[in-house]
Amino acid sequence: MKLPSPLLEGRLLRRYQRFLADVELKDGTVVTAHTPNTGSMKQCAVPGHEVLISVSDNPARKLKYTLELIRVNGHWVDTHTHRTNRVVEEALRNGSIGELNGFAVTPEYRYGGSRIDFHLEKETEKVLVEVKNVTLCCEPDVACFPDAVTTRGQKHLRELLAAKQEGYRAVIFFLVQ
Repeated sequence: MKLPSPLLEGRLLRRYQRFLADVELKDGTVVTAHTPNTGSMKQCAVPGHEVLISVSDNPARKLKYTLELIRVNGHWVDTHTHRTNRVVEEALRNGSIGELNGFAVTPEYRYGGSRIDFHLEKETEKVLVEVKNVTLCCEPDVACFPDAVTTRGQKHLRELLAAKQEGYRAVIFFLVQ
């Protein structure tokens, strides 16, 4: 998965109103970046953390910058949740996920009252895959999910349970970035 280029280095000053982050760039300029992650980002959105932001030249955008990665405990964490499913889709299509290799892949599959991230099919086997972006460590080297209560996530779990009753294989894929 390729990240946008170029990425500008900066330092997080603050995250607020869920979608906004003030970032001080290397030259001292302070910019406001869109934050596409609606989660709490409890360990990520810490003032002072190093960040990488992308720049857009799209005149229709309200904000020119997007928060892409945050350095947490010496590791870059991809907090851009819109990229999460694309990472998993690329891995599904190129066979990088052994247990889900060789399936036809359909993204954004309607099931029940939800859109499940992926429907996979091979011969008589049908699999529904719901992807969750994980940015929280509950202890060193141990990822945890969720970082906040998620009613949407609960709805997806209920849908997967119903699908299991109908003969689907149900997978929750935790993408630790």
